[in-house]
Amino acid sequence: MTVQDVDRLGFAEEWERWHVSRDKALADPHGFLAVSSLRWLGPDPERFEDAPGAWSSTAEGVVVELAEGERLTVDGQPVTGRYAFGVLAERASVYAGWGDAVLEVAKRGGYDILRPRHPDNALLADFTHTPAYAPDPRWVVTGRFLPFDEPRAVTVGAAVEGLEHVYDSPGVVEFALDGTAHRLTVFDGGASGGFATLFRDATSGVTTYAASRKVQITAPDADGRVVLDFNRAVNLPCAYTDLATCPLSPAENHLSVAVEAGERIPLERGGKP
Repeated sequence: MTVQDVDRLGFAEEWERWHVSRDKALADPHGFLAVSSLRWLGPDPERFEDAPGAWSSTAEGVVVELAEGERLTVDGQPVTGRYAFGVLAERASVYAGWGDAVLEVAKRGGYDILRPRHPDNALLADFTHTPAYAPDPRWVVTGRFLPFDEPRAVTVGAAVEGLEHVYDSPGVVEFALDGTAHRLTVFDGGASGGFATLFRDATSGVTTYAASRKVQITAPDADGRVVLDFNRAVNLPCAYTDLATCPLSPAENHLSVAVEAGERIPLERGGKP
């Protein structure tokens, strides 16, 4: 076995550990596959079959009015009667316990929402794995971060028709695939300290989910170099369920090349094993 074979084997084994951890996270009993409904809350209190209480969106934020015998747990404390969750920031979520379920209270696109998460939800119960391309080192690409003078607000669509998301972008990442230069608008990568980007490519809607996929990008080094590993391009929750409000990729992030790497169309959406 050559050094190259050993390196490739190690690369595949590391990717496989990552892929298994991804599927394990998706199978979390209170993850996105456990979401049983998406409720857009209005000013009038409304009851739902998969959550206790009457829910409304008010000047105090989301308010629930629990009837006698109904109880939630918030921050480890029992809640009865009327409870206000407070005004939430955009993209923020808070959680309340109800038996073995968790109720997500959130703000998306300027609207207050309620998303109950039930461990016995059929989508979660039937989940086995997410199909993915076999890992290939050729899809690990070095690029360069080109910062904007000032972060720019980028408005993108959402999986929910009529909804929009606004994110600040610090710049673009430039890289080459098969000798052709490409650029992707990037956003804050969160705890990784690098960037994240949403993209489409020539596989979108064919072998990969049509709306968009997400890939993390390393923080730039002193010369602005970054690494994109398309083997770890992942689906967003909307790839599995219609009860998600995921952002779509910016128009400029549509790649002409077929990125045959990373996660493919979920089985739940008709994907092939």
